[in-house]
Amino acid sequence: MKQLQVGHYAKGRKQLRRYLEVHPDDRYARDLWRQLTVNPNKLLGAHSRMHVVQPGESYGTLAAKYLGSATRFLALARYNHADNPSVLQLGQKVRVPADSPAKVRATMAAAPVENPEPASSNAAAAPDDASGPVDRAEQLQSQSLALLHEGHKKQALDRLGQALDLDPKLKPSGHDASTLRKQLLTSYHQRAIVLYRDQKLDPAIALWNRVLAIDPNYEPAIVYRARARELKSRLKQL
Repeated sequence: MKQLQVGHYAKGRKQLRRYLEVHPDDRYARDLWRQLTVNPNKLLGAHSRMHVVQPGESYGTLAAKYLGSATRFLALARYNHADNPSVLQLGQKVRVPADSPAKVRATMAAAPVENPEPASSNAAAAPDDASGPVDRAEQLQSQSLALLHEGHKKQALDRLGQALDLDPKLKPSGHDASTLRKQLLTSYHQRAIVLYRDQKLDPAIALWNRVLAIDPNYEPAIVYRARARELKSRLKQL
C-alpha cells in the first residue's frame, strides 16, 4: 500500500485493517499487517549486522536479499526506525538480521499476530477505504515490484496488468514501476499486432483500447487501432 511505502503508518494501518475486513484471506495483506503490528525485533531477531547501501538498493531489494522477499520491506524499515521506507541514501548504514534468510522467514512465520480489530461503521464508509479499486491497484502495483525484484518478471507484468485494469490512471511508484509499465504496454501492443495480422480485429482493438486507457499518447496503438477499425469497416461492406 502506498501509505505504508512512504511512512504514513497510522493511515496505512487504518486502510489495511479495513481492507482485511473485506479480504481476510489475502496472504500479502496479512503479511503486511504482521510487519506493521509486531515488534520488528521479534520478527527479525535482536542480533543484527550493518549493511552499507549500494547504488540501486532499496528497502525492497534489501528485504529480498536478507529476509527472502521484497514484500517484507516494511519489517526491515521498522527494524531501522525509518520514517519513510521509500527513502534510502547511498552509503547509508542499514541494520539487517544476522540470521540467514531461511531462519528469518521461519521466525517471521512463527511470530504471533493480532487479528485486525473491526472498524466502526462510520469509519468503514470513509473515502480512503483500502478495499476500493484505487487502493487495491496500488497494492497490486507494489506486489508487481516485489515480484520483479525477486526475479519473477512474467508474474510481475501480470500483476501490474491487474492493477492497471482496476485503475488505468495509476501513477508509477518509481523508476522500476515506470519501466515495467512500458514493457507491459509494449507486450500488449505486440499481441495486438499478431491478432491484427490474423484479422482477429475485435480482440486486437480491445488490446489497443487497453493500452490507450493507460497511455492515451501511445502512438503505435493510436495508428494501428485506426487501421484495425478501418479494416473492420471495409470487411463489413463485403
